[in-house]
Amino acid sequence: MLRTERVLQLRGQQGRSVRVVREHYLRPDVPCRSASCRAACPRDGKLLSDDVTHYVVPDCKVVQDYLEILEFPELKGIIFMQTACQAVQHQKGRRQYNKLRNLVKDARHDCVVFANEFHQHCYLPREKGESMEKWQIRSIYNAAVWYYNHCLGQMPVVMVTEDEDAIRQYGNETEGVFVISFKNYLDNFWPDLKAAHELFDSILQARRERESESQENNGKEYPEHLPMEVLEAGIKSGRYIQGTLNVNKHRAQLEAFVRLQGLGSKETDLQSDILIYGAKARNRAIHGDVVAVELLPLHEWKGRTVALCENEAEDKAPADTTGDPMPTGKVVGIIQKNWRDYVVTFPSKEESQSQSRNAQKILVTPWDYRIPKIRISTQQAEALQEFRVVVRIDSWESTSVYPNGHFVRVLGRIGDLEGEIAAILVENSICVAPFSEIQMSEMPVSSAKNPWKVNPEEEKNRLDLRETHLIFSIDPKGCEDVDDALSVRTLPNGNLELGVHIADVTHFVAANSYTDIEAKARATTYYLADRRYDMLPSVLSADVCSLLSGIDRYAVSVLWELEKESYKILRVCYNKTIIRSAYKLVYEAAQGLLDGDKSVVGDIPELKNMDEGTREKKLAELVWAISKLTDVARHVRAQRDSCGALELEGVEIQVQLDDKHNIHDLIPKQPLEVHETVAECMILANHWVAKKISEAFPHQALLRQHPPPQQEFFTELRECANAKGFSMDTRSNKALAESLDKANDPLDPIVNKLLRSMATHAMSNALYFSTGSCPEEEFQHYGLALEKYTHFTSPIRRYADIVVHRLLMAATLKETKGDVKDNVFSNKDLQELCRHINNRNRAAQRAQKQSTELFQCMYFKDKTPETEERCVADGVIYSIRTNGVLVFVPRYGIKGAAYMKNKEGLVLSCQGDRSCEWKPGSLHRSQNKITSTPTTGESVTLSLFDHITVKILVQTSRCHADTIKLEIVRNAPHQISDTELSQKTFQVVKSDLVKEVSQSAAAAQWAQEKARTEVIDEDYQEYCQTKGPSLYQLLEEIRDLALLDVSADIRT
Repeated sequence: MLRTERVLQLRGQQGRSVRVVREHYLRPDVPCRSASCRAACPRDGKLLSDDVTHYVVPDCKVVQDYLEILEFPELKGIIFMQTACQAVQHQKGRRQYNKLRNLVKDARHDCVVFANEFHQHCYLPREKGESMEKWQIRSIYNAAVWYYNHCLGQMPVVMVTEDEDAIRQYGNETEGVFVISFKNYLDNFWPDLKAAHELFDSILQARRERESESQENNGKEYPEHLPMEVLEAGIKSGRYIQGTLNVNKHRAQLEAFVRLQGLGSKETDLQSDILIYGAKARNRAIHGDVVAVELLPLHEWKGRTVALCENEAEDKAPADTTGDPMPTGKVVGIIQKNWRDYVVTFPSKEESQSQSRNAQKILVTPWDYRIPKIRISTQQAEALQEFRVVVRIDSWESTSVYPNGHFVRVLGRIGDLEGEIAAILVENSICVAPFSEIQMSEMPVSSAKNPWKVNPEEEKNRLDLRETHLIFSIDPKGCEDVDDALSVRTLPNGNLELGVHIADVTHFVAANSYTDIEAKARATTYYLADRRYDMLPSVLSADVCSLLSGIDRYAVSVLWELEKESYKILRVCYNKTIIRSAYKLVYEAAQGLLDGDKSVVGDIPELKNMDEGTREKKLAELVWAISKLTDVARHVRAQRDSCGALELEGVEIQVQLDDKHNIHDLIPKQPLEVHETVAECMILANHWVAKKISEAFPHQALLRQHPPPQQEFFTELRECANAKGFSMDTRSNKALAESLDKANDPLDPIVNKLLRSMATHAMSNALYFSTGSCPEEEFQHYGLALEKYTHFTSPIRRYADIVVHRLLMAATLKETKGDVKDNVFSNKDLQELCRHINNRNRAAQRAQKQSTELFQCMYFKDKTPETEERCVADGVIYSIRTNGVLVFVPRYGIKGAAYMKNKEGLVLSCQGDRSCEWKPGSLHRSQNKITSTPTTGESVTLSLFDHITVKILVQTSRCHADTIKLEIVRNAPHQISDTELSQKTFQVVKSDLVKEVSQSAAAAQWAQEKARTEVIDEDYQEYCQTKGPSLYQLLEEIRDLALLDVSADIRT
């Protein structure tokens, strides 16, 4: 190993340049990561394929500007030099650097990183007076030459660069090493890769536009952002406040809020978010950016809008519809840009004709209302007018009204089901490409002819529960990935033993394997309204790790010994086990057995083909077990209730399927006590595992916290409860739980549901965290009333549970091998992982919600309310605004705005039969009601929790997602028709929701294929991994904020 020195010019905290000399060590044995290597380089980890005609070495500029093209899986044999990677990190920021890191880690892409700056034959010190760019190109070329010689000239190396001088200087210097431009490389090596050529032209055109703009425009549209060192000093002193920008999607042109974070060393008196009013004050910050804000003088503070606003008219809301003034500020700098891929729509012919004099410069409208229009340069605008398209933002100069970007790819035709689903995935940064061959090669072999079997050697290391325990699972109909099972039995001493048995996923997913890396990147299984995208390959999730009945499986079991009468926990143990589940029950069958309904026995296949005596005996054992489990669960729940556990309410709907997996109807979820039984057992297991791993790893255990909500968020809840004569004590979770239990209107059970829903809305989200990142008093879970909690019970669909399983094994196994504890993350790495998982969970929730809304809109679209019973329903008012009310429709789980004043200024008027129409008049709003007074006709007064009849319409949008719109048709509860009355449980036999959606989507796709153009690229059809028989989890539980871990732990 050789030691040399590197001289670095670093910038200090005050912005001064500092010269730093560091030791730099060089080695001769840095691995080349090539399968073509004939030397003795280590061959572990990812290797470059030898099944290519050449290797490609991009220089720094190509990696920075054209990384999106290098991400194409067709481009193989790419060597990213360490020099180029560091240039991306320092010049393009964390987001671009992480994209590069993820690309290199991805087993589907044939590329590696070579640490050229640590190789003694590749490292070149920078010469005196040599520019950074010239040194980088010289270093990368030198490494490319070494690579060619290292492979004994068997593999040509192509270095691609945009530097013309480098092409002239090095182009013919070394035989077998070619130096050409990136465009030349694409033209000669990939002439048929049309998408890459189009993307290259798009990026190049956008760059030229930016360069010409910066030369032409001198006028400033926005103030310049302050330098980073000034922002950091200002945040530290308290002059500036750091936070994340959240744009109000209903008033995206005017209203944004900054949520406080990182207040520095100086305390602040601010108790609320900071309002950023207007585009100028936002100063080119985009939704999600981390910004520095300067507060405006007190007399310039404004109030947030309290009127209902339609997105299209967001900038026309009158000024007198705002609330009390709140802290108001302006953005002075962007600390971290969180730009991503954006789904956009091109303007229609009429719009594009009037938009710009230059036909190549097009303003496209993002699907997300919160994102400003983006200007891109393309010659395909006319051809892409009917498609959803992905673009990326390149820059937003102070001289430009709009950000500049470039076209990336086409998703699908506007309105097509697959195209709209693809848009939802892109908007939530969800990547769900099929699992790669190298990942599948790590999977155990299991097929119908050759099913997976227990390994005799592994059997010796596990506790065998197959003959001693009656184990069963309780899941929704059609469930494939059964990752939890239960047991209860009487011990010889008369006490009870309760068991929770969880699939041992980590036995099959080794730490840092390709499957593990992919699961970590996905972080969760994504459930949409008509499909799911698995975190793990189906051979694990639906087969080898699924605790199916009658089959031997590996599990991790938590076993408690309970006192026989009080159910007090006397002892707990954690074991790696082998189990054989006796029954795979569905919730309805388990509830039937609990209620004494023997008719459900026919729904239990394991009890068929038995003689009568055996069946009765087995049935009696099963009924006893379910009853005892329920009794224990009631006791456990009562204990949590006494500590303040909350029973909250979300907007929960269930999608009903037919035999062909078409959706029949949207119906309210019917709660069953057996749901709570399973949930309590899972919560108990999660709680005890949390205690165990936090004791063993006090600074590096993964737990889940739910912080107490801020009291001001309960204001609306308290006001609404007061309107009904209820008092709401929100000082603690126990006080809130007791208040909610008392807030029951015997004449209207919906009132309590809505109050619980408002309480849910006031909560913050539960989050994963590392125990080393905060003091122990902050570990608590407010909603569950537990001092420690984690997720252990669903490792098939949550990566957090996989981490927890590894922690539990490291904490409990008495192995001399050090490999288990070696897999435990450091506090820093675990906290970074928690941030990633929390981010992916939020994306999963948004995608699920958006896909639900998509199907809701498709269900009601093109239906005539006058002739379609489904389009008229009962609604309950849960919030009063200055120009209308917010309404909850229990029948479909829909929440929406209903206006009492329309765009023409007309107000709602009541007729003799209490039907409503629009007339001239005025509105008057008080705290709990709103009154419409027309110039002629009867006035209309609507109060909180009034039942009204609403018409459900779909507001279509060419550029954005369709939305549900509610109109008040009668100032009276909806009169249920005879047809609906006969089907009170809403189990509609004939309904058309997704049957129609699927048929129309299929017809549109057929028409599209028939008239296929060369423009559309249907790669989005590869997105769907699981369809058809795996639709078991379709919206079983939809919660707006997914607060209670009950919903996460019940097998949905």
